[in-house]
Amino acid sequence: MAAGTSGSPPTPPRRNPAMTVTENTGARTEEAATLIADARERVDALDDRIIGLVQERMAVSAVIQDARITSGGRRVNLSREMEILGRYREALGKPGTALAMTLLELSRGRV
Repeated sequence: MAAGTSGSPPTPPRRNPAMTVTENTGARTEEAATLIADARERVDALDDRIIGLVQERMAVSAVIQDARITSGGRRVNLSREMEILGRYREALGKPGTALAMTLLELSRGRV
């Protein structure tokens, strides 16, 4: 863990209330700025849910890893990880593989 971090994900920067809606969004019309601001709020809410799900995934993976190690097995099951990589690649393309690798690393550490 880096110095000064608490283990929680950093809070994303919020919009500066002193800025006008168009300044804050980069839009050139109030209508577009309102649409962007509303969509950004939804993205922020989705990101909060994704972070929560990743944290939950990490906790479940720790239970699996502990059970595997306690039973005399290896820490990592490579065939299972290949299934996960394939599922993400099929659903999201090449970037899905990178996302799955990041999730696996968060869940079990570097191999």
